[in-house]
Amino acid sequence: MKPTNIEHIGIAVRSLEESIRLYEAILGLKCQKIEEVSDQKVRTAFFKIGTTKIELLESTDPEGPISRFIEKRGEGLHHIAFKVNSLKDKLSATKNAGIRLIDEEPRPGADGLNIAFLHPASASGVLIEFCENRENR
Repeated sequence: MKPTNIEHIGIAVRSLEESIRLYEAILGLKCQKIEEVSDQKVRTAFFKIGTTKIELLESTDPEGPISRFIEKRGEGLHHIAFKVNSLKDKLSATKNAGIRLIDEEPRPGADGLNIAFLHPASASGVLIEFCENRENR
């Protein structure tokens, strides 16, 4: 079961508003959407380039995962998300291959997606996210 495409690249930022201005200037694109995902303690902003999106991630909680990431590593690349047709099947196959999962079950994410993360220790230090449209579930 192969991913269909790179869905988005997540970038951790301290300030969504400042980063939106910067990325609009760099890319020459307008931010398409801002959304809060309260259970993940994050606000997101999306830019679409072809079929791929850039997702800026700002923490809404000083103890949230994005705040901890920035404290430890600074702003920058947080994760790469791959779209799959069946997230539950992909998680099962990945776990059966001996790869460590952060999320054993899909959970709601931003932009109408169900998401699940693999542990970076099992992916050469890269945080990988698998995702699918919610209606696929």
